[in-house]
Amino acid sequence: MHNREIAVVVSNANKDVTVMDTIEAIQKAGFKNVFIQWYNREWNPTQEEQLQQIRKSGLNVIFAHLGYQNINDLWLADEEGSDGEGGEKLVKRYKNDIKISKENNIPMVIMHLTGKKEPRKYNEIGLRRLQEIADYGKALNMKIAFENTIWKGYLEYVLENITNDNVGICFDSGHYHVHFDDELDFEKFRDRIFAIHLHDNDKSDDLHLLPFEGTIDWKKIITELKLCNYDGPVTMELCYRNKYLEMSLNDFYKKGYETGVKLREMFEGQSEN
Repeated sequence: MHNREIAVVVSNANKDVTVMDTIEAIQKAGFKNVFIQWYNREWNPTQEEQLQQIRKSGLNVIFAHLGYQNINDLWLADEEGSDGEGGEKLVKRYKNDIKISKENNIPMVIMHLTGKKEPRKYNEIGLRRLQEIADYGKALNMKIAFENTIWKGYLEYVLENITNDNVGICFDSGHYHVHFDDELDFEKFRDRIFAIHLHDNDKSDDLHLLPFEGTIDWKKIITELKLCNYDGPVTMELCYRNKYLEMSLNDFYKKGYETGVKLREMFEGQSEN
C-alpha cells in the first residue's frame, strides 16, 4: 500500500490547450491530487471557475500557489513601493487569499519571497509584514510555505525569524538546480518542508521539464527530503509546452503520472534510478 500521494499543478501556462482540457487530462492520467495557481489574474476560465471544475472532476486540492505580482515591494517602505502603497497592499492581498483558501477547504498556501529582479536585501520591514501574514494564517489554522526562488538568503532569514508552527518551506527542485547551483542547507529546514515542486532543467533556465529529463540528481534530492522528514505528496510542477507539444496532452500527463510513480518508488526505497 502506497501512503504517499502523487500530485501535479493545474498549469495556466500550458500551450495550445484550455485549462479545462488540462484538468480533464490530469484526471484521466490517474492523478487524484492537484495544486491550483491562485494568481488573481484575468484568466478565462477564472481561477474560481477552475477550482469549481477541479472539484467537479473529483480532484483534491492540496494547496494554492499564490501570485507574486510586485512581491519585491514586501521589502520596501511603502512610499518606495511600485504604486506608493506596495508592501501593505501585498499584506492585505495575501491575507485575503489565505481567507479564500480556508473558505474553500484548501489547507495550505505557497508564497514567493522575491521576484525575478533583484530585491532590496531582506530586512525588518518585510519580516514584520510576513509575521502579520503568518499570524493571520495561524489564526485560521492555515499552513504557509515559502518557496526557494532565485535570490539566496531570504528563505533562511524568514524561517529563522518566524517560528510559527504553521510556517515552513516549499522546496522547488528546478530553482534549487538552476538558481541555487544545487546548494541549500537542508538541515536548516528539517521538519519544516511542508510542500515540494518537482521538475527538471539543464541549468540553462527554469524549464519545468519532466523529472529525469534534465540534469538534476534525483537520488540526492530525495535523500535530502527524506532526511528532513518530508512526508507529503510527490508534487510535480509540469508544463505542457515546447518539445512536449509533439505529444498529446493526455500522453503528457500520463507520462507525468508514470514519472510520479517512479519518484514515489525512490522515496519508498524501491528504486535507485
